[in-house]
Amino acid sequence: MRSLLGGILARAPVPYASTRQNAFTSAPAAGGDRTAQLNAYGSVGTLYAIVSSLAYDTAAVDWHLYRTAVPGTAPEHREEVTRHLALDVWNKPNPFFHRQSFVETFQQHLDLPGEAYWIVVKTASTPLELWPVRPDRMEPVPSAKEYLKGWVYTGPDGEKVPLDLDEVIQIRLPNPTDPYRGMGPVGSILADLDSARFGAEYNRNFFINSATPGGIIKVDKRLSDDEFDEMRDRWREQHQGIAQAHRVAIIEQGEWVERNYSMKDMAFAELRNLSSEKIREAYRYPKPMLGTVEDVNRANAAAARVIYAEGCTVPRLERIKLALNGFYLPMFGSTGKGVEFDYDSPVPEDEELEQKDRTSKAQAFKTYIDAHVSPRAAAQVVGLPEDLEMDPAPATAAEGAGGAGAARS
Repeated sequence: MRSLLGGILARAPVPYASTRQNAFTSAPAAGGDRTAQLNAYGSVGTLYAIVSSLAYDTAAVDWHLYRTAVPGTAPEHREEVTRHLALDVWNKPNPFFHRQSFVETFQQHLDLPGEAYWIVVKTASTPLELWPVRPDRMEPVPSAKEYLKGWVYTGPDGEKVPLDLDEVIQIRLPNPTDPYRGMGPVGSILADLDSARFGAEYNRNFFINSATPGGIIKVDKRLSDDEFDEMRDRWREQHQGIAQAHRVAIIEQGEWVERNYSMKDMAFAELRNLSSEKIREAYRYPKPMLGTVEDVNRANAAAARVIYAEGCTVPRLERIKLALNGFYLPMFGSTGKGVEFDYDSPVPEDEELEQKDRTSKAQAFKTYIDAHVSPRAAAQVVGLPEDLEMDPAPATAAEGAGGAGAARS
C-alpha cells in the first residue's frame, strides 16, 4: 500500500522553506531561546564535536522488530519479525530521509534544546511517513482538562499549521518548570558558549583590526579636523593590520598612553579551555573521546568507549525505543500489538573482563569434573554450553593392563 501511495506522499506535511523570493523577509521561528540553542551548534567547535558525535553514533545503531517475549523468556530468544509496515516506515521514514539521517537529525534537536518532534503522515489512520521538524517551530496547545489538545507548527513565512495529537510524536528531556517543553544541556551552558565564541572572535579581530602598539594618543590641544584626519590616517597606514604589527610609533605633538591590559592578561587560552570543559561536563562526555588526553593508552581508551556507550548512547536509544513502542506502534492498530522494537547493543565487549570470565568458568568446570560431576551438569552450573565435546581421559597403565587381562580372560 505504501508504494502505491508513494507519488501522493512525496511531499512534506508542513512547509520547510519560504515561498518568498527574498529569504530575508521570512518570518522568524517562534522558538526564541530554542532557536538560539539550535544556532549554538555551529558557533563553538567543542559543542559541534560532541553533539555531532552523539547524533551520529545514536543513528548508526541497528534496530529490529520482535515478537513480544513471554515473561521470563530471555531477550535473545525472541522471534524476529522481518516484514511489517512499521519496520518499513522506520527504515525509510519518507522519500527524502533514510533511518540514519532521520535519527541523526532529530537527535541533534534533542541534544540542543532538549526536544525532538516527528510528524506522522497517515493514510486511512495508518502511518506511512515520518518527518523531523525543528522544535523551535512547534508550540503546544495546552488544555486545562485534557492536558494537551494538539500542536501548532509555524512555517518559514509565518503560516500556522495545526496538528492533532496523533500527528505528532514528541521526545523530550523533561523540563522541571514546563510540563510541555524540554530542557537540553546547551541551555545550561549558554554563557560558557558565549565566552568561548567571544574569545575566539576577539582573537580574530585583534589580528585583523588592532593597531599595535595599542593604547591612547593624548595631545595637549584641540586638533582641527584636518589635523585629526591626518593623524588618524598616518596611524592606520603605519600600524593597522597584521603586517604592521610591533612597528615603532612616531607621534608628533602627542603623548602615548599605554593600555592597562594585554592579550596575555586576558588569558583567552585558559578561558577557552575552561569553556570547553564546561561544555563536555554538561553532556557527560568522556574526555578521551574528544582526543584531548595526552596520557591515553589502550586500556583507558577502551574503558572510555564503554563509558561513552553506556552513559551516552544507550540512554538516547532508550528514549527512542520508548517512543517507538509507546506511541508509534500503537498507531498501527492490531498489527502493532504483540511486537516491539529493540536495538543492537552499542556497548563494546570488555576483552579483559571476558577473558577473566572464561578463565573463571573453565576453572570452576574443572573443579566439578574432578569431583566426578557429569560434564553436562557441570557446564549447566558454571554457565558453559551443555554440549561441550570432551576428549576421553587417557587410560592409565594399570587400567590398560587390567583391561587387557580382562579381555584375555
